[in-house]
Amino acid sequence: MNIFFLRKLVFPSFLLLFFSAYAEAQDVTGLMKRVKAKLELVKDYKADGLLKTDVPFMKVPESKVSIFYKKPNKFKIKKEDGISIVPKGGISINLNSLLAGNEYTMIPGGTITMRGKVLVIVKLLPLKEENDIALSTLYIDEKEALIHKASTTTKNSGTYDMEMLYGKFAKWGLPDKVLFSFNTKEYKLPKGVTFEYETEQKPEVASKAKSQKGIVEITYQNYSINKGIQDNVFNVSN
Repeated sequence: MNIFFLRKLVFPSFLLLFFSAYAEAQDVTGLMKRVKAKLELVKDYKADGLLKTDVPFMKVPESKVSIFYKKPNKFKIKKEDGISIVPKGGISINLNSLLAGNEYTMIPGGTITMRGKVLVIVKLLPLKEENDIALSTLYIDEKEALIHKASTTTKNSGTYDMEMLYGKFAKWGLPDKVLFSFNTKEYKLPKGVTFEYETEQKPEVASKAKSQKGIVEITYQNYSINKGIQDNVFNVSN
């Protein structure tokens, strides 16, 4: 084949791929701006909810909880018996904390169909090496600018997933239900999702099962949004 002809064939194809990738990256940037703009409407919230824990080797009773959030990344769950549950390490079980700041590179990942919706895939790579998060993959409803799933891989605590189900609080970017799942790693909770109980009470340990998937489900019954929350609410002793 003539080299000159080959160059004429390859160069336009390269340009087409380059501009296509550039346009897709621009689309992802615009989408993420819309997602963050919706989440940034929420400066703080207090919510009442129901917490269910399904871990193969533990029997943890269903309980009523209060959930507190304050921008940019303060988050706390408090059970009705006064025990506070705080995720350790780099784990975040609310989107506001996960997307705080702009210290990541965004990479388009195409689309996927989930629960009957076509969702845009966006991968986030942190820019700082000291960040415990190695990669977050988001699955976003482009029309509503809502994240329906976030899969996060950490350097020290394995991989965990969050699935969000939306209803009457969708305009704030807040879910009605969150399903938080993780691998129990040979029947031991990973460091990142070992919850700190602030009293001596411990969950009842059950017989070990073969399943290695743990699930924490939070159903939000109501939100009180942007009413103001004191910082001391997030202290360990409260």
